[in-house]
Amino acid sequence: MLTFIGLGLYDERSITVEGRGALRRADRAYAEFYTSELIGTDLETLESHHGIDIEVRDRAGVEQHPEEILEAAEREDVAFLTAGDTMISTTHVDLRLRAHDRGIETRVIHGVTAQTATSSLTGLQNYRFGKATTLPFPYAHGADGLPASVTETIDDNRADGLHTVVYLDIKVDNEAAVRRAESAGDDTAGGEAGQTYMTADVGASLLAEAYPGLVGVVVARAGSPDPVVEAATMTELADREFGDPLHLLVVPGECHLLEADALCELAGVDRDALDVV
Repeated sequence: MLTFIGLGLYDERSITVEGRGALRRADRAYAEFYTSELIGTDLETLESHHGIDIEVRDRAGVEQHPEEILEAAEREDVAFLTAGDTMISTTHVDLRLRAHDRGIETRVIHGVTAQTATSSLTGLQNYRFGKATTLPFPYAHGADGLPASVTETIDDNRADGLHTVVYLDIKVDNEAAVRRAESAGDDTAGGEAGQTYMTADVGASLLAEAYPGLVGVVVARAGSPDPVVEAATMTELADREFGDPLHLLVVPGECHLLEADALCELAGVDRDALDVV
């Protein structure tokens, strides 16, 4: 049995009750934190809280060499963990299909995601979001300016009146990447060795190159006791600080009256800067 369990957004308590029960009953647990992390806890606390040892796998150990996970799931009740939901944004459907090919029973226990939390915290309606995109560190994509994947997503969504979630880059086990960034004169990479998070001010600064007057909404530490929601133009957001990670940005499209009211009240946006329909 292989059970995919979303851990939620912030700490060891963010998991659902159903997920907690399944994890505590598991014989073995694996996790990946290269797609996202639980900022409010650490591995030792997570293991202690749930009473199980957790083996953390890197990207290659999950996507290219999952044999150990699958072989264990043929014999035992195995839990596979990620922050958020295991099947949203960066999915692990490939691992699930590999399990099915071996005749292994699978189950998915969902967790709260950044996408749904963003809708809840900003007041923007979930059904009015278009395709999401990820803004990489400049050294990671190696091109001048914003990647086309970012600008085309924002432009296409805006043309359809839709909101855009812009996920901000996370680099894990990044010591070499930080050295490359420093040698290239890129000061947008920070954090301790092993983890680098793009902050919303850096993301807004990069987006301001193409969209200086466009309104952005910062969502910081969703799922924590002290989330931040703040809206202004990209140029203005680039000069502000938003505290500890994780951060993301939203580019609003056309806003219904209630959505505009929510952004004014909850995020402090200038109503005249919004496209209200």
